[in-house]
Amino acid sequence: MKSDMAKKGLAKAPHRALLKADGFIDEEINRPLVAIVNSYNEIVPGHINLDKIAEAVKAGVRMAGGTPIEFSTIGICDGIAMNHAGMKYSLPSREIIADSIELMVQAHAFDAMVMIPNCDKVVPGMLMVAARINIPTVVVSGGPMLAGKYKGKNIDLISVFEGVGALKLGKITEEELAEIEGHACPGCGSCSGMFTANSMNCLTEVIGMGLPGNGTIPAVYAERIRLAKRAGMTVMLLLEKDIKPRDIMTSEAFKNALTVDMALGCSTNTVLHLPAIAREAEVDINLEMINEISAKTPNLCKISPAGTHHIQDLYEAGGVSAVMSELKKKNLLNLELMTITGDTVGENIASSANLNTEVIRSINNPYSETGGLAILWGNLAPEGAVVKQSAVVPEMLDHEGPARVFDSEESAVEAILGGKIKERDAIVIRYEGPKGGPGMREMLTPTSAIAGMGLDSKVALITDGRFSGGSRGAAIGHVSPEAQEGGIIALVEEGDLIKIDIPKRKIHLEVDAEELDRRMKGWSPPLLKITKGYLAQYAKLVSSASKGAVIERN
Repeated sequence: MKSDMAKKGLAKAPHRALLKADGFIDEEINRPLVAIVNSYNEIVPGHINLDKIAEAVKAGVRMAGGTPIEFSTIGICDGIAMNHAGMKYSLPSREIIADSIELMVQAHAFDAMVMIPNCDKVVPGMLMVAARINIPTVVVSGGPMLAGKYKGKNIDLISVFEGVGALKLGKITEEELAEIEGHACPGCGSCSGMFTANSMNCLTEVIGMGLPGNGTIPAVYAERIRLAKRAGMTVMLLLEKDIKPRDIMTSEAFKNALTVDMALGCSTNTVLHLPAIAREAEVDINLEMINEISAKTPNLCKISPAGTHHIQDLYEAGGVSAVMSELKKKNLLNLELMTITGDTVGENIASSANLNTEVIRSINNPYSETGGLAILWGNLAPEGAVVKQSAVVPEMLDHEGPARVFDSEESAVEAILGGKIKERDAIVIRYEGPKGGPGMREMLTPTSAIAGMGLDSKVALITDGRFSGGSRGAAIGHVSPEAQEGGIIALVEEGDLIKIDIPKRKIHLEVDAEELDRRMKGWSPPLLKITKGYLAQYAKLVSSASKGAVIERN
């Protein structure tokens, strides 16, 4: 066992003394030591139940003959961090999460890990370090939140964001907004739509690092506690069989994940996270691959914000396994891959069935023949940009309009809520990329304001920042290269014509090359917005969004 280096032999008597100071007895010390990596805290709704999940995991580890030892890592609530300086810290926290776990696990010579995430950056951060450390690992999330209810309809966090725009337009009253606010998030769990946290929890299951049900069993169900106990038992099976993350997180596993991503209509943030995780597993994912998989994968689900269904509906329809069973009918998945269950993908989903074809469309009756995400290319985005096409209304799939240029999210939101955006406008928000932000803020406030004001079928939003999984409309993010690094987006001027053709995967600034060269000669990068602390260091080291916004350690 790896832990023997910290506990076995006469020379390790001091080490055992310290473990005994923790209250462990010899019988516990002699067993495999399993890290229980918990992102529990008291501010993130997706995390407030993780203490109970951790206790269940530890029970499972003990039942299977291991000694669980719990420690924590950080977690940021994107919703609370949204639309102020706090959002600059969200994406960068992914790297801190991964690094902090590496430090704890390697320093204390753990034999295996069970990771307990929820919410946006914690899931990918944990998967990144699982691939990096490569000891037997199981991921079990805290589960999704139930949808709220208002006037007989399901609502969620996005209903509140969009309610702000609706209030500005006079569609609802302040009293109605307060009612929506009070009912949208009824309890613990990751916010109830196919936003980034639930997208990544579902894809963890597809990759094979989470047990079936990991992505969809609601946080408040006893089944979630039972799943956590199984996760604790499963990690001991992996340790016995010496099955490690890189045995599971193979190139074909990531292709499966991208395929299900397209079928589910996951968050655009998966385009940042899957390449970052794959990089740690020494697997290459590029943006061209995403379009290739999207081109042959039908979109089967429209979960909020793309539609009215929520994760609990997906759970009741059979969950991620049911989606995979539909994709299996057209041989779109590799079913021979190893998973943490010790069985293959095909064996895991063998008994799965689609229980509701309104929530999960039949493979023969998809919403569209192509997947939920699309990568756009053109002179405005030579290294690519991403859009959640499944959440774009048909009339906005092909759009042409004048640029309205803003150098920060705040100035754009002020213009939107101030009624200064007109039909056909192409809103450009720049200097919000990984370096320019720094931290690549999510733009949920402007997209929600646009939707709430009824403009999501009339205007586009283009940014070198990123979007929440809760964003809908023609929201095109991750424009690369970003403005801070001299990308063409830095040269856009008020009134320039921008053409967007999502079906043809094109985004073009209608300004000739000679004029762009002239503008480039007069451009110089602005000073970084933050020059001290972690974000200053991050801005110097972070890669382009087209590479997953990872830290370049060389």
